[in-house]
Amino acid sequence: MKDHFTIDDLDIKGKTVIYRVDINCPLKKDTLDLANDNRIQEILPTLRELLNRQAKVVIVAHQSRPGEWDYISLERHAKRTSELLGVEVTYIDDIYGEKAKKTIQRMMPGEAVMLRNVRDEKGEMDKASMEQHAQSPMVRELSALADLYISDAFAAAHRSQCSLVGFQAVLPSAAGRLMEKELDALRRVIDSPSHPCVFVLGGSKFTDAIKVVDRVLRDNIADKVLLVGLAGNAFLKAKGISLGERSERILMEEFTSDNLTGAKALLDRYGDRIETPVDVALDDGGARKDVPIDALPSDLPISDIGKETAAKFSDIVSKACTVFISGPAGVIEKEEFSFGTKALMEATVSSDAFSVIGGGHTVSAAQRYHCCDRFSYVSTGGGALENYIMGKPLPVVEALKASYKREKGK
Repeated sequence: MKDHFTIDDLDIKGKTVIYRVDINCPLKKDTLDLANDNRIQEILPTLRELLNRQAKVVIVAHQSRPGEWDYISLERHAKRTSELLGVEVTYIDDIYGEKAKKTIQRMMPGEAVMLRNVRDEKGEMDKASMEQHAQSPMVRELSALADLYISDAFAAAHRSQCSLVGFQAVLPSAAGRLMEKELDALRRVIDSPSHPCVFVLGGSKFTDAIKVVDRVLRDNIADKVLLVGLAGNAFLKAKGISLGERSERILMEEFTSDNLTGAKALLDRYGDRIETPVDVALDDGGARKDVPIDALPSDLPISDIGKETAAKFSDIVSKACTVFISGPAGVIEKEEFSFGTKALMEATVSSDAFSVIGGGHTVSAAQRYHCCDRFSYVSTGGGALENYIMGKPLPVVEALKASYKREKGK
């Protein structure tokens, strides 16, 4: 059932639109230039459509947070957006002062500007309700100049921050094309997946993996969960397998007695619906050494799933109708230990499954292996993606729903 507007529902021609995006990009530390412009590329379809439909587009965005080395202005982002779009996006070193207001008032249909890093604004990062943020000077000043608010900031949708949720309280608001794509893809994976549905969870954050495993198996979202990376190692440990001092030292940065108890409980509850590695790849001075689990513990660090595990897990995903992958299977920075991640991705994109990947390292790996565009969907979200999978409300989406309900009730 429809519960929020999309830009198809809005009369955009000649209207001034506050367009909130998440183009928080990785930077090169030596030059502070953009190291990756993927998030800018993701907003181009919506931005191009708004301009083609003769909207006056005021782009609001952030980069990093105060105090961090990569907290910079958005001038580089505006320049890169202009280059990719083929249309000038003027950077304004102001948010809602006289310079910004005069520029917005003078805008012509089909023009776009990008305002200063919105996190320069005091109170932007305060966690508050939609109604509370609507009282902020920024929302009051900018909404007085605008007709509509459009959100494409899915990657920040889990944050109840001023520019993300405040405008929905006072302006007709809609999801942009990127937001719609994200929500549609996740609904297909989480809310109504085709079965069998397989989740592949890896990477280095296994505390979150424990929560995700419980949710997707408890609610029968997934039929199987394949655990790789540190998540796989943690569950091997929970099975009572001694990994070796070096591998367990890495685990101890996050591993607690509660995590161990939680992982053991999940293994007892779900049995063979949770798959752990049957062999692992050890880093023997840079050389790959595959050994079965019963050969552990080892003084060498575990750096990938083994080739037998890669083959077994690849067979499982190749027969699935829905596959979700979050987190690499090994230390992908080293070519020798990218084997498992490559194998799982190749098996997934070669299948007929609806496939989604999420998380920065996972997406970077897919780009490196030239299979990114072969997945059904690549999510831009990190925390927002995790919250959605966990079944937690996303404040930005809830604000869009509230705006829809208000406007429909008029």
